[in-house]
Amino acid sequence: MTSMKKILYITNGINGSGGLERVLSIKTTVLSEQFGYEVHILVLNGACQKPFYTFALGIKMHTISVGGNPLQYIQQYRNGIKNIVQEVQPDIVSVCDDGLKGFFVPRILRHSGIPVIYERHASVQIDQQQGLKAKVIQGLMRRLAGGFDAFVVLTQNNLNEWHAHNNLQVIPNPLTFYPEHISDTQAPKMIAVGSHSYNKGYDLLLQVWKRLQDVSPGWELHIYGRIDKEQTYPAMAKELGVANTVYFHEPDPEIMLRYQESSIMVLPSRSEGFGMVLIEAMACGLPCVSFDCPSGPRDIIAHGEDGFLVPPGNIGEMTERLRELMTDDKLRKDMGLLARERVQRFLPKHVIGQWDSLFKKLTK
Repeated sequence: MTSMKKILYITNGINGSGGLERVLSIKTTVLSEQFGYEVHILVLNGACQKPFYTFALGIKMHTISVGGNPLQYIQQYRNGIKNIVQEVQPDIVSVCDDGLKGFFVPRILRHSGIPVIYERHASVQIDQQQGLKAKVIQGLMRRLAGGFDAFVVLTQNNLNEWHAHNNLQVIPNPLTFYPEHISDTQAPKMIAVGSHSYNKGYDLLLQVWKRLQDVSPGWELHIYGRIDKEQTYPAMAKELGVANTVYFHEPDPEIMLRYQESSIMVLPSRSEGFGMVLIEAMACGLPCVSFDCPSGPRDIIAHGEDGFLVPPGNIGEMTERLRELMTDDKLRKDMGLLARERVQRFLPKHVIGQWDSLFKKLTK
């Protein structure tokens, strides 16, 4: 039986607690243990020594050192990739890097004959607040995107961001877990998950939470994610007078348990690459309320059926949708159960099979 054997993933690192690292751990583990691939991961500056998530034992890690001024960095990046590719001799290279440098990998490997895939894990909207510099970078990315043998995005909406190319394909993120035990949606707890960055919209969420203080006393908001050094949102919670009901936690490796202890998931993001936390919460039987931001929530939530989509930034409507769920036990339960049923389409056995098909197509 002939099949593609080796995949080399190129990424910045796997020590972080973000969505990219989480998805890479699931995907590479399933490809290695269930689909029989030899998986290699290349990281920068040793960023694979303390992975936040679990990777299969058979996965081989490689690291290259980069640093210095921009010219030195680029030269080290290019030479490091060439050296590892020469050593590993992969059948496929897949780039998982939302920054600009990853877009140059097809040029770095242009004489190798190896198919190169790009996996886009973020919406271009993520840099919307950064102005002209971000627009220039996005323009360059769009020009270089056509150089990949396949350019994989997470949602149908993402296609519109890269529409000028004919190498596009949609493959969603796979579910991290699908536990037997789910939330009973009875605890007065709401959960949000994500790092403390502008795009995650916690400033909007805290304003919503202030408006909800009249609802059933005893409700708590628990936010899990890397807290910034300035403690921006804990300080804001104090200013708004809601610090006694808002709890901030660092990233939790046992986040599944935290979903199971909660009754509602809220996603106040200004932009998302996909919305991994939505499908995780749904797998645990939680109804979700999310801003209809680019990109992901619209592809995951069926509005009014298994959750609610709210116009981006609309604090008033977000407040009312959450109030509706907080005060209606049956609605919470019914929406959560339907969410759990429908989210099965993101199980790894369905999603990783799409990757297997793409790899086989590119290596014929």
